[in-house]
Amino acid sequence: MERREFLTKASVAGLAAWGGGAAMAENQPPMARQPGESDVAFRTRLTRIRAAEAARRAQAAAMGPEFYELRRYELETEEQKAGFDKFLSEAAIPALNRLSIKSVGVFYPAEGISPLYVLLVHPSLDSFATMAARLGEDQEFMAKGADFIYAPADKPAFKMQETQLMQAFEGMAKLERPVDVPGRIFQLRTYESPSEVTGLKKIEMFNTAEIAIFRKTGLHPVFFGRTLAGAKMPNLTYMLGFKDMEESKANWRTFVNDPEWKTLSGMPEYADKAILRSGGITNLYLKPASYSQI
Repeated sequence: MERREFLTKASVAGLAAWGGGAAMAENQPPMARQPGESDVAFRTRLTRIRAAEAARRAQAAAMGPEFYELRRYELETEEQKAGFDKFLSEAAIPALNRLSIKSVGVFYPAEGISPLYVLLVHPSLDSFATMAARLGEDQEFMAKGADFIYAPADKPAFKMQETQLMQAFEGMAKLERPVDVPGRIFQLRTYESPSEVTGLKKIEMFNTAEIAIFRKTGLHPVFFGRTLAGAKMPNLTYMLGFKDMEESKANWRTFVNDPEWKTLSGMPEYADKAILRSGGITNLYLKPASYSQI
């Protein structure tokens, strides 16, 4: 087996640089041509099958909450950043959009180049599980992303990657784009809980009242997600969007002084010390890449 063929098969199976292991759930063999079937007939049949599958995925997605895949990449050099930007903007995002992963967010820290965050909005768990295999079948993606996908060990595309899989809250089942202006910023917050029960209690607090208070006071939500797999579990993660840092600071002041919030946070069952792990709040401000779709 030639090296290029081997690498292509390895990429389809796992897309080590991009698939994150999700393709292991897709073990079906590729579609085969039937005996005596012409090339045109084969392609026509394949197109119909894929269209039916896309319709099934869309129907399944409409029935339930979205799933969020948040990837965190550590970069070490400006060269890696440039390579990542080229890969995402020219190869990955167009290919993901073709797979009905329509909202792809790319975020850098307020200062510096690392870590880089990539947010993928999946319409279903099936989308997450089969993404890498479907990307591996996309010839345009494989060709345009070749430099990144086949990056050698002595010149890696990034240092390391972590992946977090989340399910959207019942109180906000779909991602929103609250701001779309130059200079906008995003706030990414994670709340860790000491147990699954207390974690669910914090989610209940958001679903029943806190999300509404966020909206009222100008804390513009992008998504809320319960972490299904990832580090520091149990936890929930959410993202807010603002036109600039001044708006963020002003609206947080409005929030903490809101009478409804004071009443809600004053309830013993919702007290931070009861449902959050000590020191378990992570707060980051991020700026979107110029090509980010969020």
